[in-house]
Amino acid sequence: MEIGKPSRTALAVARARAQHQLADEPRVFSDPYAVRIVGDAGAGEFDAGLDPELVRRRRLWIAARSRFADDTVAEAVAAGCRQVVVLGAGLDTSALRNTRPDVRFFEVDHPDTQAWKRHRLAEAGIEVPPTLTFAPVDFESGTLADGLAVAGFERGRATAFLMLGVAMYLTLPSLTATWRFVVGQGAGSVLVMDYLHPAAGDAAPSLDERAKRVAAAGEPWLSSFTADELCAKLTAAGFATVDDRSAADVLGDYVGRAVTDSLGSGRLARATVGRDVSRRKLSVR
Repeated sequence: MEIGKPSRTALAVARARAQHQLADEPRVFSDPYAVRIVGDAGAGEFDAGLDPELVRRRRLWIAARSRFADDTVAEAVAAGCRQVVVLGAGLDTSALRNTRPDVRFFEVDHPDTQAWKRHRLAEAGIEVPPTLTFAPVDFESGTLADGLAVAGFERGRATAFLMLGVAMYLTLPSLTATWRFVVGQGAGSVLVMDYLHPAAGDAAPSLDERAKRVAAAGEPWLSSFTADELCAKLTAAGFATVDDRSAADVLGDYVGRAVTDSLGSGRLARATVGRDVSRRKLSVR
């Protein structure tokens, strides 16, 4: 992203979530704040000139991964988790939709993007709940650990970490450092992340075109993995279980039928931290 300006890809993702509330059936993810927080900002620059059906499938994938993250947080909270960290939060509304006064949300993002989000919330008349703490982190000059510590995050307490639309913009060393931080949070912690799978065949041209668009916006993709590669790296970082799914499988679970249409090269992984790291379990769909 450009220094002094908010993330343009974060806005694009927020617009997709908002449009899902208005245009898609079935709706797999409900967000009462999405349309309000986006407003008239932006004009769908990353979708201009693209096949409308391709844009629709991308919206569904963004909605499905958000629903999956919500479900994971709900399961973690039911198991006793009381902290949620949203990495690269952008205009994410998870913290706004939290109804538990005993569950704290920490949003980690670049200071410029967070300032922009605060401005958007104020313009939309949306109050920042007392359960949400912003943790601005510029990874060029600070660390995730330092940013969260200043925000009052409790190290060593079971935490749910959400990292949606982030991994592809980070290098492997940065990702590895993040994964190890999550593992260091201790047993009961969980990470949900999506990632870019290398495209092949008919999907390659559209993915290449989107890669050019985000690079032109100053936010190039820096990493991609096959499912086997990601599972190996997550287990090497110390996670006890890894549940890896294709975009079509995630969406199919929510619409109650098999999804055969291509949803691009996105995949989703849920990795958990166990008490006995010698017992590993992998699942790839």
